[in-house]
Amino acid sequence: MAGYLSETDFVMVEEGFSARDLLEELTLRAPQATAGEVTAFFVADLGAVVRKHFCFLKRLPRVRPFYAVKCNSSLGVLKVLAELGLGFSCANKTEMELVQHIGVPASKIIYANPCKQIAQIKYAAKHGVWLLSFDNETELAKVAKNHPSAKMVLCLATDDSYSRSRLSLKFGASLKSCRHLLQNARKSHVEVVGVSLHVGSSCVDPQTYAQSIADARFVFEMGAELGHRMHILDLGGGFPGVEGTKVRFEEIASVISSALDLYFPEGCGVDILAQLGRYYVTSAFTLAVSIIAKKEVLLDQPGREDETGSVPKTIMYHLDEGIYGIFNSVLFDNTCPTPILLKKPSAEQPRHSSSLWGPAPDGRDCVAEGLWLPQLHVGDWLVFENMGAYTMGVGSLFGGTQTCRITYAMSRVAWEALREQLLPAEQDGDAEGVCKPLSCGWEITDTLCVAPVFTPASIM
Repeated sequence: MAGYLSETDFVMVEEGFSARDLLEELTLRAPQATAGEVTAFFVADLGAVVRKHFCFLKRLPRVRPFYAVKCNSSLGVLKVLAELGLGFSCANKTEMELVQHIGVPASKIIYANPCKQIAQIKYAAKHGVWLLSFDNETELAKVAKNHPSAKMVLCLATDDSYSRSRLSLKFGASLKSCRHLLQNARKSHVEVVGVSLHVGSSCVDPQTYAQSIADARFVFEMGAELGHRMHILDLGGGFPGVEGTKVRFEEIASVISSALDLYFPEGCGVDILAQLGRYYVTSAFTLAVSIIAKKEVLLDQPGREDETGSVPKTIMYHLDEGIYGIFNSVLFDNTCPTPILLKKPSAEQPRHSSSLWGPAPDGRDCVAEGLWLPQLHVGDWLVFENMGAYTMGVGSLFGGTQTCRITYAMSRVAWEALREQLLPAEQDGDAEGVCKPLSCGWEITDTLCVAPVFTPASIM
């Protein structure tokens, strides 16, 4: 092991534990230990991160993963991914400092932000971060002046119309403008060493990856014609972080593998990278939030009573976290978080129309509405799963928890696999039982339908 992560960084649990088990224990202790001061905390299963990594290597063995620090910069995540040998994609000085502080060498860092402050470009130069991205002439000139030894990766705009988060609206050079940018780089004596892509988050059309890889091949040929020695292809991210998405990771990986075999076959001398965020951490984090206040509102419907003879009401539950903090996915991803109750209600308990609200003094800070919940009380805990992406370090703008406590856990099997950097060996007669803890869905799927050939989009 490289020594980034030690057993003192997490709680060792036996295989088969669930975050729910640990949450129940922690919530039982929380009120007595802190007199109600703790209103939200995370449980992070680092073993889930390890399983995701092995799954990625199995499906895309030619692709070298880099972790997008902006997605979740918690120390436990960075340490376990560094231990697994990942590189790190940083968007600013703070993120570069963070990963270098835990011992990650500059050679494993990409400064992957097409719009950089001059002071931060100088920081990258001073601290040995040499791989930077760009998508316009202004950025090229800034880097040429302030970091002349940098190796540049040209960000290519993609067709992200099938994605929930469309990054090409803001970042990426059009295929039509690439020749001009490559010519300018040559004149400025800036070395362009590769092309990066990003189809956007939650892309529902895997073929978008194939078309983007085809376009990148075209830019590689353009660069070679102009004298650039390009040897890096960065596939970006956008891979799903949870099960049950419209397009499974295995399907996306199949499309990517076929496109790479066609346009960048093995042995072509190109290093294939990917920048993954949500994929690694979304499902690894579970959030517990306590109710800090509640208000019952009678529905103004004269003459109408429910089945118990009472006037219908709705209950507003207030939390110390809202959409301007941990639950920002409501704003940016249009999600509707669904709480899980730690105390399972009986079937006889009546359900009430309910909603969850954050601490902001405005009417927009609604975490969830249209819920039907049993009567809850101040101090009760609500649990939210799949909360690992873009929730760390996003303290509420209106009070609330600035830094949520995180309890890290990992199973002994996952820890041993991490230490050995390999999967448990299959044994005759019991292969399934041995591999199951780290399988992450290891069943071999039949080959997926992939269109055989893509041509670069026209630049005319």
